[in-house]
Amino acid sequence: MQTRSTNPIGSLVSTLVFIGLIGYFLSKSGLVSGITLMIWTVVIFGVIVVISGLRIIDQYDRAVVLTLGKYTSTRQPGLIWILVGFQRMIKIDMRITTTDIPQQEVITKDNVPVGINAVVYFQVQSAENAILNIKDYTLAVSQYAQAALRDVIGGIELDPLLSEREKIAEEIQKIVSSATQSWGILVTDIKIQDIELPADMKRVMAKQAESERERRAIIIRAEGEFQASEKLAQAASILGSVHGGLSMRTLQTIEKINPDPSKTVIFALPVEVLEGIRAIAQTVKITK
Repeated sequence: MQTRSTNPIGSLVSTLVFIGLIGYFLSKSGLVSGITLMIWTVVIFGVIVVISGLRIIDQYDRAVVLTLGKYTSTRQPGLIWILVGFQRMIKIDMRITTTDIPQQEVITKDNVPVGINAVVYFQVQSAENAILNIKDYTLAVSQYAQAALRDVIGGIELDPLLSEREKIAEEIQKIVSSATQSWGILVTDIKIQDIELPADMKRVMAKQAESERERRAIIIRAEGEFQASEKLAQAASILGSVHGGLSMRTLQTIEKINPDPSKTVIFALPVEVLEGIRAIAQTVKITK
């Protein structure tokens, strides 16, 4: 933000004319002599010039002084004095300033229309360049950032735009900084706020996300069944290798079929009998 000081030369002339009229009437009335009146007029005018030239510069400001329209100096914070009527002062705020980039309708590289807005953070580094090289540096930074945003977004596709906001913002910041450097402006950061998509694109992306979640669920379910089958195969192998293991597992399964043991009739056939029958069958097969 810049604050221009007014040129009070008109006020000084009016004050001088006012003092001259008072002196004229005093001299006509004979209350004071002409020489004394002249001395007092000069003294009063000098005091007015000195007091009117005093200025206070805040800590966060810098003052650009122009003498007869030409740049002469940049004053630091504190109490300063300028020669009223010949010099004027322009204050520059050196703090970080924010400006909004209004929502822009941009078409991405893959022909998707999006609405994007952002915020630019910048700071004046050289007060004299910000005054002498650019008329309104705040408006200029905003307009240049707006154009850079449109150029960068127009050269990328939608997916990188949604997933790489920080990278895109850094690229825009580099483009704007290269232009504002000669203005004495440092662009400290650019943040992309909102990315608005068309309604039909939102529906398509929602369906895509839903399909992706279903795919992951099917894969997870298949992996679970595969792991369960491996464990079952290992359990069956262990039970088959242990003497009487299958019989114990069979009894446990029968017990779980009916929770009421009084209503269950069990015809148990020892595993040894089954193994004997299996051995006889193998012997008969070999004999044949």
